[in-house]
Amino acid sequence: MTDREDEVSPDGWDAADYDDQCAFVYEYGERVTELLDVDAGTTVLDVGCGTGQLSRRLVDRGASVVGVDSSREMISRARARHGDVDGLRFVHGDARRLVDAVGADTAFDAVFSNAALHWVPGPDHDAVLEGVARLLRPGGAFVAELGSQGNVGSVVEAVRCELTERGYEAGDPWYFPSVGAYAPRLESHELEVRDARLFDRPTTLDRGEAGLREWLSMFGDGLFPTLSDDEYAAVVSAVESRLEDDHFREGAWVVDYRRLRFRAVRV
Repeated sequence: MTDREDEVSPDGWDAADYDDQCAFVYEYGERVTELLDVDAGTTVLDVGCGTGQLSRRLVDRGASVVGVDSSREMISRARARHGDVDGLRFVHGDARRLVDAVGADTAFDAVFSNAALHWVPGPDHDAVLEGVARLLRPGGAFVAELGSQGNVGSVVEAVRCELTERGYEAGDPWYFPSVGAYAPRLESHELEVRDARLFDRPTTLDRGEAGLREWLSMFGDGLFPTLSDDEYAAVVSAVESRLEDDHFREGAWVVDYRRLRFRAVRV
């Protein structure tokens, strides 16, 4: 967090930059959609839909989709890009209050989420899963991928070390659970886990040399306390120096993503 805050939307996201710099998020997410059995008429709730790219992919496969996201900026861009597509609707809402967002009389054949749930604080995930279970028809699938234990660990450690040396404390903006921690939470909400795995997925960032600093600006702002522009730039430059030998390859940054991917069924 810096005095650069006037450069982004009030909810912290610049949706245009997200689409421009972070295409890898939804490109990898297409693999997650393949775990869904979708045909004509299948109704899907996309939790944390962002700018709607994967919601649109599901509609192209025949589904009818409602995308929900807590960022008004993301929802506005999703509507601007895909609002004229039949069978696709976007609503602003909090993942912890899904029933309020889409309506208590709504039911879905499937619920989907990609790279979104780790933004919800750990203690609040039971509220998310309660909403998913209430909105999912019996026998319907909940398919999701999120950051898992150790995700982007090298980046987090480098930022923390640099901040500590300057007398600051790093924030903790994400919840990255293990399989062992998350599967019981799913099953406590009548979501029977059929498949769950944790895997390493080294991820090449877009934007070449600028990739890591732009990734930190887009996703890692919560790691930083309030800093001046100069202090922030100095920390980021030092983080790049710490990571360059191991994570800058052939003109691009490669970050140590680790993912938890699961498929659970409403019983």
